[in-house]
Amino acid sequence: MAAAAARRLLRPVSSASVSSTSRLFSSTASPPPHRSRNTNSPVAFDWSDDDADTSSAPPPSSTAKKPDLPPPYDPFSKKPAVAEPSDPTNLQEIFHRMRSEGLTDYAIKMFDGLSKDGLTHEALELFAIIKDKGTMPDVVAHTAVLEAYTSAGPVHWRDAVRTYDRMLASGVAPNAYTLTVLVKGLAASDRCEEAGKYLLEMLDRGMRPNVATYLAAFEAYVRLEKLEEGKVLLEAMKGKGFVPDEESVRRGTVKRGHVFHGVMNLLFGK
Repeated sequence: MAAAAARRLLRPVSSASVSSTSRLFSSTASPPPHRSRNTNSPVAFDWSDDDADTSSAPPPSSTAKKPDLPPPYDPFSKKPAVAEPSDPTNLQEIFHRMRSEGLTDYAIKMFDGLSKDGLTHEALELFAIIKDKGTMPDVVAHTAVLEAYTSAGPVHWRDAVRTYDRMLASGVAPNAYTLTVLVKGLAASDRCEEAGKYLLEMLDRGMRPNVATYLAAFEAYVRLEKLEEGKVLLEAMKGKGFVPDEESVRRGTVKRGHVFHGVMNLLFGK
């Protein structure tokens, strides 16, 4: 399995990556000039407001021979790349596991998501940084915290947005997986306007949201009976080159009830 191969490749650096990313989110720190958008920085990172870590050990250097990276994941596989936490609302435990067990699983999830969206080059670049430099990319650490908040339920949607804002303030560029997690999390929390905002940001960044991502946002508009606002978002997205795929939407919408008919009417006038 590709996931198992990826995990074996990342295992040697997982513990070191925690110490190098355990303090990334300080509101007063600023990134050094000319820093790669993918590599670790010395800025601070609080896993949560109440659960901080003071480790600041630098990432180890790596002189190992360049490894053979795993092939892209099977896009038709229904099995998740890694196991989800048994209780996603227990943020204290989740952040503790990030520090103690490392970010390997989160890197694998990001690799899986990017690969399944056809962003194979970006996925392989991510793994190359981990193996060649022995560090965990900043984007993995920030996205891991963001995903923890979005998975913890609607009450934490502001924490997710705040995490994303801190990520940008630290000079870390999001990738398509980062924004997919944010949009889908906000949509699941019925924050359709915020989800729409970040869909537009994806397009502005030259990213193409997959069907599950934009469908989550438009389903939220239908659930909340904000069809006119949804139409405004759709027109704005079309103005940036977005074209919804009807067949993909039909396959992606499991429930054939009020929400399904509302989405089809909103997106395609049917």
